[in-house]
Amino acid sequence: MSAYLHLRAVPAPALRNSPTWLERIFASDSEAVRHRVGRCREEVLDRCCLDQERIYTGAPPDGPGDRPQAQVVLGGRPVLRTDRRKPPLLVLTAAQARRVAGFLERTDFDALWDSARDGLLPRYGGVGAEPETWRAFATTHRELRAFYAYTAECGDAVVKWRSKA
Repeated sequence: MSAYLHLRAVPAPALRNSPTWLERIFASDSEAVRHRVGRCREEVLDRCCLDQERIYTGAPPDGPGDRPQAQVVLGGRPVLRTDRRKPPLLVLTAAQARRVAGFLERTDFDALWDSARDGLLPRYGGVGAEPETWRAFATTHRELRAFYAYTAECGDAVVKWRSKA
């Protein structure tokens, strides 16, 4: 079984604080969501999402109390699910999504990689597999940067959901 992290952009005025409403965002395909809430963009991270999180949370903070790097993957305000045994949904406001977009735009991926590589490489085949591993994480970084940049441009919020498939 593989774990996935789904990130969906939601127009800020449509965002509800209801676990049932937030779960419905992910209960149907992105076309249905696009129709229901106006527009929808989605990014899906595979089982490596926890390792992708390690790349950002090891980044130096922007300033006191200002840590958008911790919101890129698994950050956000938790909203408990109707089934309390499942992981909470995570919500970033439009302002938080803008901060994350700014962080990703300013951040040098190679610097992030350098600080996380020693902890990640053993899990992906060691130093000999570094080019492929670096490429996979760099691609995800570019996809996240594009997702958050467009989300911020639209003034949208982000809802995150971990699933198993």
